[in-house]
Amino acid sequence: MGNEKKRILVIEDNEILLSTMQFVLIREGYDLLLAKSGKEALSLVSDETIDLVITDLALPFANGYEIIDRIRKSNTNNQVPVIIISGYRDDNSIVEGFEVGANDYIKKPISPSELISRVRLRIGHAY
Repeated sequence: MGNEKKRILVIEDNEILLSTMQFVLIREGYDLLLAKSGKEALSLVSDETIDLVITDLALPFANGYEIIDRIRKSNTNNQVPVIIISGYRDDNSIVEGFEVGANDYIKKPISPSELISRVRLRIGHAY
């Protein structure tokens, strides 16, 4: 059991960015769950074992703040680290992200090497 892949839920509605993150994270050996809306994400958070959540803030059906708030109030994945990746660059958005329970905040556009570095900081390597 000690060699199971770490599982990351990636929540992003931009197809290009989602594909990029998927490529980068799978190449590093992580197991991924993908969601393109807040509704999909909330279903996965309640049903799956997850080691890390990476979420955008501007999402259809539930924004990233709502998703983080629901994660923190859940019985199952409430301790999972959360990284926000967002085009919102203003201080208020960043502070609100941390106040609802995010562990990290990356401003778009993202660099693949920064993404991997921050993921490893939160959950370590893929195995």
